[in-house]
Amino acid sequence: MLGLLYIYKLNKEMKEINVQISNRIRELRARFQWTQQDLASKVGVTRQTIAALEKGDYVPSLLLAMNICLEFQMAVEEVFQLKRGGQQ
Repeated sequence: MLGLLYIYKLNKEMKEINVQISNRIRELRARFQWTQQDLASKVGVTRQTIAALEKGDYVPSLLLAMNICLEFQMAVEEVFQLKRGGQQ
């Protein structure tokens, strides 16, 4: 429960200072021909978590981001991008 509270607080703070994390998960899943459920099973989360990540409604933990990148065999910065003030 504490972890969820921390993530909520982090998401709120990031919105307040206008920082966002975008990602290429949907694009990469299509390239690998994986469903949301396929990727979710590989990284140990629910399909809903993958959907929220793709929509930008959820900021992944460092561990989840790294596990996703391992599945795609890509570096973190190739999958996730930090945006500040509307810029990349």
